[in-house]
Amino acid sequence: MDETLAAARTTYGLVAQLPLAIEDVQLERRELEVANGFRRVTTVVRLRGAGEEGVGEDVVYDAAEHDDPPRPPVEGAWDSLAALSEHVGALDLFAAKPAHAAYRNYRRWAYESAALDLALRQAGTSLARALGREARPVSFVVSMRIGSPPSAAPVLRWLELYPGLRFKLDPTSDWDEPLVAELVATGAVDSVDLKGAYRGTVVDQPPDPGLYRLVADGFPDAWIEDPNLDDAACAAVLEPHRERITWDAPIHSVGDIEALPFPPRMLNVKPSRFGSVRALLDGYDYCAARGISVYGGGQFELGPGRGQIQYLASLFHPDTPNDVAPGGFNVPPPRPGLPSSPLAPAPAAAGFRWGGDAVTLS
Repeated sequence: MDETLAAARTTYGLVAQLPLAIEDVQLERRELEVANGFRRVTTVVRLRGAGEEGVGEDVVYDAAEHDDPPRPPVEGAWDSLAALSEHVGALDLFAAKPAHAAYRNYRRWAYESAALDLALRQAGTSLARALGREARPVSFVVSMRIGSPPSAAPVLRWLELYPGLRFKLDPTSDWDEPLVAELVATGAVDSVDLKGAYRGTVVDQPPDPGLYRLVADGFPDAWIEDPNLDDAACAAVLEPHRERITWDAPIHSVGDIEALPFPPRMLNVKPSRFGSVRALLDGYDYCAARGISVYGGGQFELGPGRGQIQYLASLFHPDTPNDVAPGGFNVPPPRPGLPSSPLAPAPAAAGFRWGGDAVTLS
């Protein structure tokens, strides 16, 4: 089958041929000091043309990469989103080689999501209408580490304010049986992220068979994300739990899904990891065709990127344990007045926007 014809029959084909005009590129730095000393910096990409503006968010984690990043040459009249995407994919969006290869996809997603937003707004339609999908209420979990030394106290404080809240937790080697028992007793843990696929980051968790056994046995109903199965001892521990294993960090494309050691029942699909609109939508199509459930994840977005991942969850996987909580849940201490799960649908009348376009702390 002709490649163009085949693409037209995919979800991506529903938006690929949208034309767009870009007259100007503006970059807006955002940052937030988190209580544990982590300073999150992102850059909002604003593409303007024909009286409209499209927004996306660069979620590269190195703060220095947001100091006057390059402005790629994307101005012009593009006959299709697909043409603009091909052009962006051929550009080097960094002044120097980034610390992690994944950053290239993160930055590309900022421009692709902004271009999708702009194309839809110039066409006077929304992403939901363009894809023929209904925006539905979005279930979410709160993702966190629970300190060092670890304690159930952060989870318990949130539950005092929001008794129905669900969690995705990052176990570490200093966890023990009493802690796991206390957390299990809450009945609020949907998934545990072993961070075994990360290399050279501040969240790396080396393979630890004892930890894997502790969490696999202690949380019998939770999804187990990103174990390190290259470690033979860890792989043996998790062999009886394969049906609960999910993946996040290794997943950037359909090819990555096909390369997994066994077909998964569930995957964490983070849009920024895929880089392009086509790669992301092809990933959704692939999973749907093979009965693979999906939940969404974020990258500590400070601006419109957070709403966009909530929008995608609303369209493609609203009822799964989506790691797309409103930003207020990422900023301690716990406080009242935040939205509860599920989030009410909030798609904009046009474009690829969900709710507002500001730092979302509520």
